[in-house]
Amino acid sequence: MTTITGRSAFLSILEDEGVKHLFGNPGTTELPIMAALHDYPNIQYVLAMQEALVVAMADGYARASNKLAACNVHVAPGLGNAMGSIYGAKFYGSPVLITAGQQEQGHGLMEPMLYDPLVPIAAPLTKWATEVTRIEDLPRIMRRAAKVALTPPTGPVFISLPGDILNATADLDLGRPTRVDANTRPSDSALEQLAKRVRQAKNPAIIAGHEVSTQSAFAEVSRFAASIGAAVYGQTVAYNAVYPSEHVCYMGSLTRNQRQVHDTLAPYDLLIFVGADVLRMSVWSEIDPLPSGAAVIQIAERAWELGKNYPAEIAINANVKETLNALQPVIERQQSASERDAITARINAIKSRNWSVSHSQMREKTGAAMQTIPIDPRVLMMQTVAGMLPDSIVVEEALTSSMSLTSFLPYRDAKNYYGLASGGIGFAMAGAVGIQLAQPNRPVVAIVGDGSAMYSIQSLWTAAHLKLPITYVIANNKSYRILKERVMPFQDHKKFIGMDFNDPEIDFVNLARSLGVRASRITRADDIVDAIRDAQRSGGPTLIDVMVHDGFSATK
Repeated sequence: MTTITGRSAFLSILEDEGVKHLFGNPGTTELPIMAALHDYPNIQYVLAMQEALVVAMADGYARASNKLAACNVHVAPGLGNAMGSIYGAKFYGSPVLITAGQQEQGHGLMEPMLYDPLVPIAAPLTKWATEVTRIEDLPRIMRRAAKVALTPPTGPVFISLPGDILNATADLDLGRPTRVDANTRPSDSALEQLAKRVRQAKNPAIIAGHEVSTQSAFAEVSRFAASIGAAVYGQTVAYNAVYPSEHVCYMGSLTRNQRQVHDTLAPYDLLIFVGADVLRMSVWSEIDPLPSGAAVIQIAERAWELGKNYPAEIAINANVKETLNALQPVIERQQSASERDAITARINAIKSRNWSVSHSQMREKTGAAMQTIPIDPRVLMMQTVAGMLPDSIVVEEALTSSMSLTSFLPYRDAKNYYGLASGGIGFAMAGAVGIQLAQPNRPVVAIVGDGSAMYSIQSLWTAAHLKLPITYVIANNKSYRILKERVMPFQDHKKFIGMDFNDPEIDFVNLARSLGVRASRITRADDIVDAIRDAQRSGGPTLIDVMVHDGFSATK
């Protein structure tokens, strides 16, 4: 037992759970924590200028570290500000411990300024949400929250911290961390059944998802694909790097166009979803992306995803890495010589049209547009990748401008790419900060649309304050191009109301400089590579504002 204040117990437990950064934006109800932080030099307080940024930074840190991240927001309005970012953390499955200061118990009954019950606000988007009502319960609640956040399927949790709890003193047993080993594998009989069904396929395909990355299963899934002669596609929403792009079996990512996905998958007689969302789409279409009669197998740690939208012949609720490791010798033992000959023939066919072939074709095609003004977005993606250091991490949220990015950027490790998991924009500017803090020896390149950037532009201040090696590339088309492209076919409408922001034009260069970040504007494609290299050599944050074609106006 230790005689300790609630605020010190809070920070002591965070430190014991392995937390090294506390992302936050303080308010009056967080002042007890701020006053105690000087006694905890091993926890770095990372100040962000708004609560949506706070959670996005913690989300990015959790994604890139696979560790518990912690952040603190300010009472009801602050938690409200953060909800969009919590939504993103939920879809990725980021283990983020979110806390918010709350008015003192009893005082809330008076409905003071900024008060509202916090747990009902946070509960719909978190794995667990609760409020501490006795200081004696604080250690148990915090230990439980950390365990829940980190137990697969991982995800954000929330704790409301009333001021009287933080300021109280009590004799407490602070407890110790609990980590649940969820690296499960299927039973022997399930593995035999799974291997037999995979062997029966004449033309199988694998759809690799973000669990492949979070479980560091690149080697296992690529070995599996080669051993059964399967073409591999990335899931429709690219949360992260899902498969080594230059592997012979990789074909590229599926789109969120139902017709395209349907036609892409139609030739295959078995679809094996490995740690993947099953054809998660955006807008409605009368075309179902899953071909009629397609056979589905799923392997995922998220039970909710299994058979969620389409029935699965075999559904395995287990760790993808452990499952593939256990499955591989069973398949090899069962395979006949004739099956191996057929597998070799399938792989030879895949070689003629895989990602590497498409990559070369895309580079040649895009090279013809190098002199276009404004810059063709495909050229921006190609030149940005060409200018990056080999170990760079890419954070992407440029929507239409970055559609071609993964045609140029190879996934080479499980942490070299992070995308927009939820679809709600605003993650990348702030998420890049958390990602770089989690991977301090790797430079980060954040490719962000101008519209997305304005959701969280204040993140530049934090990047400048911490002198982080982040290169922000703004794909500036002065509009919400994605909305223009959708309003025309979906609504048969060609008048764009509320989709342009060119009057007045946003001056990203001076905006960045005002927040302490060096910045420049580029209008010629030939200048992109040198600008990226110069930014990364600087060792600090840089913003490059690139004027790209909006898809509707004339070009030169």
